[in-house]
Amino acid sequence: MPSDTRPASPRSAQWLTLPGCKRVLVVVHTEVYGRRLRDLLPLLEADLRVQVDFTIAPHAFNAGAERSLRDLDSAVLPWEVALRAEYDLVLAAGSQGVEQLRGPLVRLPHGAGHIKLSRTTDDRDPGASRTVSGMGRQYLVREGKVVPKAMALAHRDDLATLERTCPEALPIAEIVGDATHDRIVSSLPLRRRYRAALGLRRGQKLLLVSSTWGVGSSFNRLDALLPRLLTELSPARYLIAVLVHPNVWSGHGDWQVRSWLSAARRRGIVVIPPEADWRQPLIAADWVIGDHGSVTLYATLTHAAILLARFPTADVDPASPGAELARTAPALSPAHPLPEQLAYARAEYPAAAYARIAHRISSEPGRFGRNTRRLMYGLLGLGEPAYAPLLPPLPLPTPWVGAGVGEVPV
Repeated sequence: MPSDTRPASPRSAQWLTLPGCKRVLVVVHTEVYGRRLRDLLPLLEADLRVQVDFTIAPHAFNAGAERSLRDLDSAVLPWEVALRAEYDLVLAAGSQGVEQLRGPLVRLPHGAGHIKLSRTTDDRDPGASRTVSGMGRQYLVREGKVVPKAMALAHRDDLATLERTCPEALPIAEIVGDATHDRIVSSLPLRRRYRAALGLRRGQKLLLVSSTWGVGSSFNRLDALLPRLLTELSPARYLIAVLVHPNVWSGHGDWQVRSWLSAARRRGIVVIPPEADWRQPLIAADWVIGDHGSVTLYATLTHAAILLARFPTADVDPASPGAELARTAPALSPAHPLPEQLAYARAEYPAAAYARIAHRISSEPGRFGRNTRRLMYGLLGLGEPAYAPLLPPLPLPTPWVGAGVGEVPV
C-alpha cells in the first residue's frame, strides 16, 4: 500500500527528512520483553531505509516496560496511536493486544527453553491441561486465526512442543536461535574484565542468588536464605548479589521490594536493580543459587556451579531443558553448612551434563543475528545490508561501589 494512502501515521510525511521508510514497530509489554527485543535493534541500526517506532502494549507489568525503554532516547508512541497506524513489520515477545495491530507480526520468546507451564489463571478450555507458556492457542490464536506472521523459536525441539500445543502455528515457525545465548557465549572471554569492573577483589568469590517471579519462585524463601548466607559465609571471601525478576519489582513496586531486601542490603548484599543487565554478573559468578527461571538455565553456559533453592516441578514442562537441569543440579539443603554445599557443587560440577542442557537452549548457536535479520528483512521486502549481522559482546558493567554495599547499578 503506498505510504500516502495508509491509515493515519504517527509520523506525518510532510515533516520527515527521510519519508518512505519501511516502518517497524517494537511492542513492549514488560521489562523482560523489552530487554529481549532490544537485542534485535543492532540488526536494524544504520539502515536509512528503516524507521523504528516503540509502543507499550497493555499488561499488568507495564511499569517495567516503561523502564526498559527509558534509556533508548526515543519517543514511545501511545498504544492508541500505534493501533491506528500501519506497519511493515511488528516485533513482540508477548501476546496481549497484538492482534489489534496492523502489520506482519514476528513473535519472539521472552525466556530460555520454554520452561514454564501456563499459569492456572490463564484462559483455556474447561478441563484442558496447562500448555507451555507462550506456545498454546490462548497465546497465538484469536477468533480461529493464527495471529503472528512468523513465530521465532530458539531450538528445533520447540517444534515438537508447538505441534502438541498449537499445531496451527507450525507453518509459521522459524528456528532462529537465542540472542541471549549468543551474547553470553561471545562474552565469556571477558569474564575477568567483568569481575574487575564490578569491583571484585582478588580471590573474592561471587555468589549470585537469582529468583524468577510467581508463587513458586525462590523469592518466597529469601527471608530464610539471605540471613543464612550472611551468617555462614565470610564477607571477606564471598560477595553476595541478589537478582530478582523484574516482574516482582513491577508487581509489588520498587519501594516495596527494596524494603523487603533492605536488611540484606544494609549488611552488604548487593541488590541488582531491575533495569540492570544481569548477564555480566551471571558470567562473573562463581556460584548461582537459582530456581526455575531462565537465569538458572543460562548459567549452564558459564563456569558457575549451580544449586537449586527451589524448583516447583508442577509448574514446569517436564520435557524442557529446565526440568532436565532440575534432575541434574544439586538442591540446596537447610540441614548442612553452606560452605560445604558450595564446595560440593564445585567439586561435583557435572560439566558434560550441563553442556548437554546448554545445547538445548539454542540449536542455532551463534546464528541468531543472521537468521533473525534474514527473517525481518524478508518480511520487510528489503535486501539485507551488505555486512555480517553480528550481535556485540556485552559491555563492561558499572562498578558495584563498595564491593557489595547497598543497591548499585550494573
